[in-house]
Amino acid sequence: MNRTTHTIDAKNQRLGRVATQIAILLRGKHKPDFEPYKDMGDFVVVTNVRELAFSGNKMSQKIYYRHSGYLGGLKEKKLGTLFAERPAQVLRKAVWGMLPNNKLRSKQITRLKIS
Repeated sequence: MNRTTHTIDAKNQRLGRVATQIAILLRGKHKPDFEPYKDMGDFVVVTNVRELAFSGNKMSQKIYYRHSGYLGGLKEKKLGTLFAERPAQVLRKAVWGMLPNNKLRSKQITRLKIS
């Protein structure tokens, strides 16, 4: 199996649309011999992540949650602050949620390079 490298320019594109394209390429669903239990995806390089577009009031209303595991350990961060600090993390989280929840997911996300 030979893996190719795809370059995606995220300038002025919506987050969900870009993440969907990336997830399809990482899984290998664009290949004619795709099988869901095999890791056949390609490498994906994303550029201009800082210039992603968001529709509506997502910057102030969308919230990312995480929990430390301790009582009262729920933490939240708004999309606007996370995107200002680490825009690559916003795209990575969106793609991570679109990949299947199995043992292949961690291998597939390693082929995503965000610059």
